[in-house]
Amino acid sequence: MDGLKELVAARGAGITDFADFVHSNPAIPERPVNERRQFRTIWISDIHLGTRGCNAEMLIDFLDHVDSETLYLVGDIIDGWRLKKKFYWPSAHNDIVWRLLKRAKRGTKVIYIPGNHDEIFRQFSGLDFGGVAIRRKAIHETADGRRLLVLHGDEFDAITLAHTWLAHIGDVAYNGLMALNRWVNAFRRTFNMPYWSLSKHAKAKVKNAVEFISNYEEIVAQAAGARGVDGVVCGHIHTAEFRRIGNVDYYNDGDWVEGCTALVEYADGRMEILHWADEIAVRELAKISALAA
Repeated sequence: MDGLKELVAARGAGITDFADFVHSNPAIPERPVNERRQFRTIWISDIHLGTRGCNAEMLIDFLDHVDSETLYLVGDIIDGWRLKKKFYWPSAHNDIVWRLLKRAKRGTKVIYIPGNHDEIFRQFSGLDFGGVAIRRKAIHETADGRRLLVLHGDEFDAITLAHTWLAHIGDVAYNGLMALNRWVNAFRRTFNMPYWSLSKHAKAKVKNAVEFISNYEEIVAQAAGARGVDGVVCGHIHTAEFRRIGNVDYYNDGDWVEGCTALVEYADGRMEILHWADEIAVRELAKISALAA
C-alpha cells in the first residue's frame, strides 16, 4: 500500500493516510448492514479506480446491498497505469476504498490479488494491511467441496506478457471507447433508460475479440486443470462468464467498467454471476409498480 500512498501523495490527493481512512465518513452514506443480501463468498475485479470509466456509484450501490463471509478483490482494483499519466480520484472512489476497508474491519475475510494495472502491489504479496490479505493467487474451497484457483489472469494474456507496449496502446484506445460509453449512457439517463455498455456490445460483435476471449478462457482452464483444481476464478478480460471446459469450471467475475458484474457463492456452494445494472433496473421497476398500486 505504500506504493499507492507515494503515488497519491505525489499527485496531491488527500487519501494518503489509510490507517485513519477507515475511521472517516464517506461522502455517500452507507446503507445499514442488516438490509443486505448475504452470500458466502463474493468475487469482484477490474474496478479501475482512478479512471473516469469506473462505474463507482453502481459499485457503491452493490456493496451497500450485499455482504459475505469472504470477499476476493481479483485485480485491477486501482488503475496505476492511468494514475501515472493523469491523476483522477473523485470522492466516490474514496467511498469504495472506505467500504472495502470497513468490510475487513467488521470481520469479512478480504483477499486482494493484484492484477497488471495495479501490479505495484504485487511486491507486498504475503502481507496483510488493515485486515486485507495481499496474495499473488489463492485457493478457495466452496461449500460443496470444490477447490477453485483464484487469480487475476493477466499471466495468461500473451499480449500483456510479450508486448507490454501494445497492451498500453490498447489501453489508450479502450479508454477512448469508454469515454464514448459515458456519453451514450448520459444520453440514456436523460430518458430514464437503464445502463448499457457500448464497449461490451462492440466486443460481442467483433470476431477477433470473440476468438481472443474464447482462447483465453480455454488456456486459463487448461492451466487450472494442470494444477489439479476443480475450477478457476479470474478477471482481466472484462467478460463475465461461467463455462465448463473439460473437467474444469471456468468463472470470470467480469468488471465494474463495462458489465458491472460480480460472482457470488451461496451457502450451499451454488455460484451465480450478478449483473448489477439488471438488478437495479428490477428494483426501480418494483418501486414504480409499488407506487402505482
